[in-house]
Amino acid sequence: MGTVAFSIAFGATLLFFDVLLRLATPLGRGALERVGVLLQRALVWTYRLAGIRPELEISSEFRPGTTYLIVSNHQSMFDTPLFAWAMPDNRPKYISKKSLARGIPGISYNLRHGGHALIDRSDRDSSVQAIRTLARAAEEDGSSVVIFPEGTRRRDGTLAPFKPAGSLALFAEAPHAPIVPVCIHNSWRILENDFKPVPFGIHLRMWVGAPIERHPDEDRLALLRRAEAAVAETLERFRREEE
Repeated sequence: MGTVAFSIAFGATLLFFDVLLRLATPLGRGALERVGVLLQRALVWTYRLAGIRPELEISSEFRPGTTYLIVSNHQSMFDTPLFAWAMPDNRPKYISKKSLARGIPGISYNLRHGGHALIDRSDRDSSVQAIRTLARAAEEDGSSVVIFPEGTRRRDGTLAPFKPAGSLALFAEAPHAPIVPVCIHNSWRILENDFKPVPFGIHLRMWVGAPIERHPDEDRLALLRRAEAAVAETLERFRREEE
């Protein structure tokens, strides 16, 4: 029953906000961003209809309204709304596959018009350039950028090695923005039965670590590995706490 209610509410939310996003577009980027944040927060609310319990653990050093480069693991399509739920004032922007910019009510429209980066994984050069453009825009307008360096969703909850190309391009083009490691745990379980059904009572956890400050003589690859290690350590801690 929870799966049915969740699926209906999730779909209805997408359709409703698709209309609102289109109405907000003539009012400017700010209006569109605000509606986009409301969409994502509303989607997280629908998770509760399937008994999913979102929990946020966030560093006291994390500051709302600050530009950050957010480096996160990626377990499912249900990860993305968590960022606007956890940090709405940081105006998170996403690096997304071009294929997601078509056919999904609300989400596709927001990706196309909300200032996000759309990439084609088969074209590395254009993908890196899109990431660089997004990074420069973030430093100029005060938004933040979310990147998933694993490169794809991990449907079993494990952590894949972080691929450096996109992250290093992001770090290079936004040299003043602190790097924030983020760990998401158990979102993969929402889809483990392909909605037949969604396991009831999933404890969905999100950890937002302390910002890593930047320096002119920094080793950017070392910064990425530091963020990766923080995510891996937190994921392991979450698993131990479940045992």
